[in-house]
Amino acid sequence: MTRFSFTVEATDGKARLGRISMQRGEIRTPAFMPVGTAATVKAMKPDDVRATGADIILGNTYHLMLRPGAERVARLGGLHKFMNWPRPILTDSGGYQVMSLADLRKITEEGVSFRSHLDGSRHMLTPERSMEIQRLLGSDIVMAFDECPRADEPREVIARSMEMSMRWARRSRDGFDSAEDHAGRAALFGIQQGALDEELRRQSAEALIGIGFDGYAIGGLAVGEGQEAMFATLDFAPAQLPEDRPRYLMGVGKPDDLVGAVERGVDMFDCVLPTRSGRNGQAFTWHGPLNLRNARFAEDTAPLDERCGCAACTQFSRAYLHHLIKAGEILGAMLMTEHNLFFYQQLMQAMRAAIGEGRLSAFASDFRRDYFGG
Repeated sequence: MTRFSFTVEATDGKARLGRISMQRGEIRTPAFMPVGTAATVKAMKPDDVRATGADIILGNTYHLMLRPGAERVARLGGLHKFMNWPRPILTDSGGYQVMSLADLRKITEEGVSFRSHLDGSRHMLTPERSMEIQRLLGSDIVMAFDECPRADEPREVIARSMEMSMRWARRSRDGFDSAEDHAGRAALFGIQQGALDEELRRQSAEALIGIGFDGYAIGGLAVGEGQEAMFATLDFAPAQLPEDRPRYLMGVGKPDDLVGAVERGVDMFDCVLPTRSGRNGQAFTWHGPLNLRNARFAEDTAPLDERCGCAACTQFSRAYLHHLIKAGEILGAMLMTEHNLFFYQQLMQAMRAAIGEGRLSAFASDFRRDYFGG
């Protein structure tokens, strides 16, 4: 079985139609990865996640190391068995969550020391420890450990952070390679940093390419800089990375973010937005987002989205979904989450088909017209 391979099957402008092959299955790209933060995609059973069209999901190193613990997951047979998801899993490095969630964190060249947001216990996360945790979890795609500064930090702060992340990338590579059992079946992705600065991103890309990774992520975006600034960065950042490796934009995003990023050459995405929004009553549809908490849906007998084939759209009305959400019923969160994940996967499939047929520009234009036109 193939450890890891990436094939570009067609291109349309900068967009790529591709396929990642791994021991636990194939990943069609452009791909959207539902987020299974704590070994579950919230409000979804694993079989139902797969039924939406997902080829791969994401697990969170920071949350899993704190609860139930990576060593415990390993004793129980690894993350795939633990959560009953037999297909590929990508685990993030934990760095972003340490920066955003942990208390009393201190960043040094060694790594990041912090207190757990759960119980205040002390921990140290280094590139080597991140690689060990991801090995214990048994992930298929491992992310290098990095620091993610805010995009509005001074340039010298972003530059120092990027340079340290590149040193951490080398240590991640060495730590990953030292575990031969894991390195023999998993892949390691490096993470480009540099915020919105083209030269810093070029330096980061060159450093990562010099180390060598199976894939490359574009980090440090979707952290409050806005879509215009993100797209301006994506106008150059993907092209700084190798053409023969997948490009993963971390933490993105809204449906129109995905379309714009695919047009700019991105292959992989993850975001909590479809699941979190679903639990809070927001549905993404081909005619734009809908807030099902709104009273105007209380007697609306139409389906959530007439173009969608998910259970929420084919079996229930907007009025019923409105009722479930207003009543705080668990079924409301389940149906809305399933719909949003189904919509995201249908959007990715539509883009894959459009790229393969050389009509992505027309598809994107029609999408934006319908999505923003209501």
